[in-house]
Amino acid sequence: MYSEAGLPTFQITFHYLNGQSEAFTVTLESDSTTVQDLRQDIKRFLAQDWWTLKTLDDTVIIKASNVLKIEIKPPIETLHGDGVFHNAERVTALTRSR
Repeated sequence: MYSEAGLPTFQITFHYLNGQSEAFTVTLESDSTTVQDLRQDIKRFLAQDWWTLKTLDDTVIIKASNVLKIEIKPPIETLHGDGVFHNAERVTALTRSR
């Protein structure tokens, strides 16, 4: 995915403990962002207790401990290392019991 300016973008969806979710489109600041830079940015972001996303309309601050799952589209093919399963296939979507 690319922005109107031709910069790489991705959609990040946060799924909260209370069952709600919200999605954001994030545009990389530069087309020359390296795979290593992206990996490091994600690791630094996830290591924080609070995550900040600036939109055109407002600034959203999310408490990381309230997030159950994060989905990123398109997939980040370049993520490697401990804790990363490659060639995974989703068989069923997450369901909620009542």
